[in-house]
Amino acid sequence: MTSNPYHGLGDFHFWRKAMTDPAPGQIDTVRRSALIEPHHKVATLGSCFAQQIARHIMASGLQHYDLEPAPPGMPAELARAHGYGIFSARYGNVYTVRQALQLFDRAFGTFRPQEAVWAHDGRYVDAFRPAIQLGGWAHPDDVLAGADQHLACVRQLFCSFDWLVFTLGMTEAWRSRLDGAVYPLAPGVSGGSFDATRHEFVNFSAGQVSADLNELVTKIASVNPQGRILLTVSPVPIIATYENRHVWVASTVTKARLRVAADEAEHAHPQVMYFPSYEVITSPAAGSRYYADDLRQVTEAGIKHVMRLFSRHFMEAGPPAATASNIEQDLKRAQLHSDVVCEEELIAASLENAQPDGKA
Repeated sequence: MTSNPYHGLGDFHFWRKAMTDPAPGQIDTVRRSALIEPHHKVATLGSCFAQQIARHIMASGLQHYDLEPAPPGMPAELARAHGYGIFSARYGNVYTVRQALQLFDRAFGTFRPQEAVWAHDGRYVDAFRPAIQLGGWAHPDDVLAGADQHLACVRQLFCSFDWLVFTLGMTEAWRSRLDGAVYPLAPGVSGGSFDATRHEFVNFSAGQVSADLNELVTKIASVNPQGRILLTVSPVPIIATYENRHVWVASTVTKARLRVAADEAEHAHPQVMYFPSYEVITSPAAGSRYYADDLRQVTEAGIKHVMRLFSRHFMEAGPPAATASNIEQDLKRAQLHSDVVCEEELIAASLENAQPDGKA
């Protein structure tokens, strides 16, 4: 009998057995598991999709680590408008790995950006989290004081989390020509004013993203050697591209670069794991059921599939029983999670509010 290296491999190695045969809502793409215990401090960071995981963590009884909670008595809606309770600190969406790396460096005092405050509608905002303070601040000094308090919380977070769920979302960014500081939004979208002599567009390559992620993981380990990192890639396509190509092509390139970086980080660092939520949502088995009519936002059915896998592989109790009937019901009533806070949406909003000459 001729030797065949594929003989005896598990079902997950083969497309038909792993993808074609199972019901769409029961496909399990996860190959590595770990137990997140109720006492573990689970921090979240990254793009908009990280908020879905944060909600599941809170709803399931795990401890969502929140080091910058809302002031006592602040109504929930107002707190959310001020950036409280969305992530583990009030950093807003952290879209690129370079932005996350610089967040670490700012928190530990090794990087102080030259342009940290932007004017906006007669007030001032933090250039690195322009949407977290409803109405902005009255004076630039107030912005800087708030940033110092925030970064102290971030420093404590990096030093003390048990798990960090980091969702990678973007490779395109805008940065300062003065010192390389990377912003979550382009100057002029939600504060500040674009100036080609001070700002430039950048699209980080796969190699750059991988190097940044490796550096970030290494720096985190130096202050928190026991902390574990769970990487995900956001399945939400980018809302706009500055590259001279179709937005879908640009989005595909972006996600490919992020996925490569996550894979390399998982293989290079024993404390890093990858959770394949991106693969679940973009799977051909899902058809059009895991994206809303805008072809971008993830539906309730997709979120539930991801969270069932998260529960099964990372929580002691596991997911609730998933019968064929309730899976089909989830697929039929797929609904948009419209209350996700996504600063990227401000790009489209800024254009809708612009005058014909392009000026706001």
